[in-house]
Amino acid sequence: MKQVFKRVAQVLGVLLAALVLLVGGYIAYLQLQYYRIEDGLTLEVLSGQESVLQTGDTYTAVSCNLGFGAYGPDYSFFMDTGVMADGTPTQGLYGKAQSRDDVLANTSLALETLQALDADFLLLQEVDYDSHRSFQVDQREMATQAFPGYGYSWAENFHSGYLAYPLNDPHGAVNAGLLTLSRYAVEEAERRSYPIDNNFFLKFTDLDRCFSVSRLPVEGTDRQLVLIHNHMSAYDSGGVIRAQQLELLCQVLEAEYAAGNYVIVGGDFNHALYGTEHAFDSQQQFPGWVQSLDDGDLPEHFSFVQADNGFDVPTCRGADIPYTEGVNYATVVDGFIVSDNLTARAENLNTNFSFSDHNPVLLRFELAA
Repeated sequence: MKQVFKRVAQVLGVLLAALVLLVGGYIAYLQLQYYRIEDGLTLEVLSGQESVLQTGDTYTAVSCNLGFGAYGPDYSFFMDTGVMADGTPTQGLYGKAQSRDDVLANTSLALETLQALDADFLLLQEVDYDSHRSFQVDQREMATQAFPGYGYSWAENFHSGYLAYPLNDPHGAVNAGLLTLSRYAVEEAERRSYPIDNNFFLKFTDLDRCFSVSRLPVEGTDRQLVLIHNHMSAYDSGGVIRAQQLELLCQVLEAEYAAGNYVIVGGDFNHALYGTEHAFDSQQQFPGWVQSLDDGDLPEHFSFVQADNGFDVPTCRGADIPYTEGVNYATVVDGFIVSDNLTARAENLNTNFSFSDHNPVLLRFELAA
């Protein structure tokens, strides 16, 4: 009997040692794969356009988070958690899209929706290429082919080794970023790195958050339109990192306005904007991830463009459960900030979250003479 116990103990010891080596090796692999993209990186502007902006003309821009093509109405994401009104906890199920066909269908529907808007500028977030979570569908290529008359720049904000979590549906290796498309001439573009959570484990799952800065000449002036494409952190307990990111963004806004430029910031702010924290009916408790942003958080001369229907149509739904209108928590996290030397109006487009956990936002603006 002692021999049997000894043998069992030896086998268990070998298995434990193998497990330790496996976990240690995996952590070492993630560390070797990890790097942060340098701040101030010059972005290549491809297929550059020649048309130049004019003061007094009306232009349009649209912001849309594609959600890597995964988020049909029945989709829930493993990192999203919530609590129903009766106290029942909820958590999303999936680490990647449910199928390649879903990614293709959702991405195609998103691009068809955007094509119908005929906007001059498009700011697209969570655009994947060569990623396990989106079954290697090249959304970047799909988008640029859908808008052949546009120049574009790419700012990478998620690049990771193979993420083996959740174990039943691993997120995998990811390459994703911000795609900015323009009908008008862009003189140069730059990638600015946001502060992120440097916790040893969280840094592997948080995006390499950033914003891009595109500079467009304005005919007959020495001013530029500075178009900033923004995607702030989401999974940030207490909003500490988001506050640091906002501080950096505001510094850039102040500097550009002082230089006499027109400034527009668009994208996914991952904050409830202009008082929409409790604007929409829900059968869920108020989620802990929600922090707020309004004009009081911005520098002088800047404000959020409150959508004309901003308290009627949300732009983001909780992805801890499949979507049912009036059940999921919903708010407005997508939109635009503008400087006071231009005029603007916005509209939240109600797609009923048919291809993403976000709805697009359309901006109409005019540069003052």
